[in-house]
Amino acid sequence: MNTASLLAALAGVLYVAAGATLARAFFVNRARLRLAGILLAILALVAHTAFAWLKIGSDLGWDVNFINILSLAGLMVALVLLLTGIGARALEAGVLVFPGVAMLVWLQWLSAPAPMFLGDMPAMLQFHILTALLAFSLLTMAAVNAVLLWIQDYLLRTPRPITQLELLPPLIVLEQLMFRLILAGWLLLTLALGAGLTFVYDLLSQHLMHKTVLSVISWLLFGGLLGARWWLGWRGRRAINWTLLAMVFLVLAYFGSRFVLELLLDRTWSRMTMAATGLV
Repeated sequence: MNTASLLAALAGVLYVAAGATLARAFFVNRARLRLAGILLAILALVAHTAFAWLKIGSDLGWDVNFINILSLAGLMVALVLLLTGIGARALEAGVLVFPGVAMLVWLQWLSAPAPMFLGDMPAMLQFHILTALLAFSLLTMAAVNAVLLWIQDYLLRTPRPITQLELLPPLIVLEQLMFRLILAGWLLLTLALGAGLTFVYDLLSQHLMHKTVLSVISWLLFGGLLGARWWLGWRGRRAINWTLLAMVFLVLAYFGSRFVLELLLDRTWSRMTMAATGLV
């Protein structure tokens, strides 16, 4: 087994262990277990980063095929969770996030899709890909926070006392964190969409219609939610539902279209974008 395989296997195991440890800490209410879960997650991130560097990096530039981008998005989501969750006491989301990222690491390890090198693409297209990836990561964490808000709201409505509620951050803290993540992600999504428009000349012939329409719908929903929060004071279940709905459209836009084009129809995204910019 080579170095990359060892790192992938190790990262996946550490992610699963981190999620299981945080779940155990949540139910038995032990700070030491929570700290152990954080340490396991940090080690998993280190191993995942090293594996991604070996898998994605090359002399020709970054290989941004569908599977690699999916794993890199998982890495960034896990990183955002650690950076935001420790201070806001919202790391319980790792119970769901970390095992999911482990699956993405193992998928990247075991699959071998056709490469698509970032170095072959124009600078504006590279900027579009990177800002879109950052936006997706931040908005994914906002959606995870929305799920936590929904769970906590449900538990608060339960007539019997639940001691685990003491481990969760106050509703107002989670809600503020969710809207901060949405604002940052929406601004990056705005930049990504603006950069993407510079290399689009025919949505139909470039097979970008579905991706563009779904992305714009998600952008409008997130933007509308921010506006309603600012002017109308939206919060609670209405804000949760809008966040999750907008995230569904974003997931379909980011990965649904690329999955169909690259894996089902065998049309690589790099060939289409290179043709769109006149480089092939």
